[in-house]
Amino acid sequence: MLTEQFLLLGASFLPMNILVCLSKVPDTTSKISFTDNNTRFNTQGVQFILNPSDEWYALVRAIEIKESLGKGSVAAVMVGGAEDDSLLRKAVAIGADTLYRINAQPQDAYSVARMLADFIKGQSFDLVMTGRETIDYNGGEVPAMLAELLGWELVSPVNKLDIIDGKVRIESELGALTEVLECDLPLVVSAAKGLADQRIPNMWGIRNSRLAVIHVIEPSPVAPLTRIVKFDLPPAKGQVKMIPADQPELLVKLLHEEAKVI
Repeated sequence: MLTEQFLLLGASFLPMNILVCLSKVPDTTSKISFTDNNTRFNTQGVQFILNPSDEWYALVRAIEIKESLGKGSVAAVMVGGAEDDSLLRKAVAIGADTLYRINAQPQDAYSVARMLADFIKGQSFDLVMTGRETIDYNGGEVPAMLAELLGWELVSPVNKLDIIDGKVRIESELGALTEVLECDLPLVVSAAKGLADQRIPNMWGIRNSRLAVIHVIEPSPVAPLTRIVKFDLPPAKGQVKMIPADQPELLVKLLHEEAKVI
């Protein structure tokens, strides 16, 4: 373990400038409903949080890399309005250095990726990290679109990431297989489970987050490529039939005649 730590600390002498893309999602305990003839998500009374894979895996691993190298910076960016500033500040509470908010409401994956790409092109980031997907739509489209718009390589999913000799060493779990890659920078990666462990902000981090400056970026208008036609809630669960343990023949009969699965 000591040897591995030494290699990681001494392998790269260049500072790493990492950007982590964050998004907000409804807390999984929130009650979901829709308005405007089921075409709009009803945000009334909904508690929003940072998307878990953005926060727990991408952001935390970016901070770990900066800490292990002893130099560099971690910036966090979110597409959203001023009402999202409190969520964005949590990134500083965890350990990020700089905050950016692209002042627009997300419309679809393309519009978000386009605004992020336009912002990134004017900066000097070496590595852009996102979560693999959000827990609301589970699309996982933004990382691939962002990489394409930037003209950078993309690796997804990323379950392990280290910086060694200025290169990115990645492990990606693909079913029962693990793919090991060595990539050049700049690079876009989408973080998945296993990349890092959740960090809880400490009091010093919380204090810093309250004082942190959020750099607000006014984007050029971007027309979305998709539109929501309708939301549907999943069907209600049917009633459960309890079958006595000593009547297996009744279970078989019901599975055959009612459930029609055998």
